[in-house]
Amino acid sequence: MQTVLITGCSSGFGLETARLFLERGWRVVATMRDPDPAVLPPSERLRVLALDVTDAAGIRAAIEAAGPLDALVNNAGIGVLYPLEGIAMDTARAVLEANTLGTIAMTQAVLPGMRARRAGVIVNVTSSVTLKPLPLLSVYTASKAAVNAFTESLALELAPLGIRARLVLPGRSPGTRFGENARGRMQGNMPEDYAPLLDAVIAGVRGGGPVTHARDVAEAVWRAVMDPAAPMRIPAGEDAQALAASS
Repeated sequence: MQTVLITGCSSGFGLETARLFLERGWRVVATMRDPDPAVLPPSERLRVLALDVTDAAGIRAAIEAAGPLDALVNNAGIGVLYPLEGIAMDTARAVLEANTLGTIAMTQAVLPGMRARRAGVIVNVTSSVTLKPLPLLSVYTASKAAVNAFTESLALELAPLGIRARLVLPGRSPGTRFGENARGRMQGNMPEDYAPLLDAVIAGVRGGGPVTHARDVAEAVWRAVMDPAAPMRIPAGEDAQALAASS
């Protein structure tokens, strides 16, 4: 039986990806900062672990508890939606620590086991904003674009060892908690000059048109894991696919 470890499974893309892999017969190690087994269907093939991807000791403990892994899905991350002028550097560091360094640390931790077996897949979930950046997401976009470059370089490094690395790029997804969580990191005292832009971006996130559903992302991750011929970058969702085709 094949085993996948997925980070950030409490909601959204990670939760739906865990559900899909369970449906298709995999053993799933679902990690969350605050574990809640009730969010996933009961299964003998499911293990829910506490994990903060910025905690080195926690990463080591989770990898050890998970056992041999066939796939790692780095999905956990945080956002911030705010003008750069008003973002505290502590907030910027937290975003980069979770999204970029957390992905790197998780990947580094699973490599010895995958290298020993000469097999494994690493899937990093980033964002379509790296294809077409939006205002007020500069720090978040930088954190995800760094993961894109990291993954593409890493894939070349690992291919001779039988290990694959791939990217999944979700589009706009109003059904997730991203917007809510990102706005929760606003710093206050925003200069009034930015207010119309902020309103426009929030309206765009909530607005009509093609969107990405959590199932779209789960299916894209499944393809990345199961299809050795899958491209390096897999856009997830109708909107992300359109952006990828035009970029």
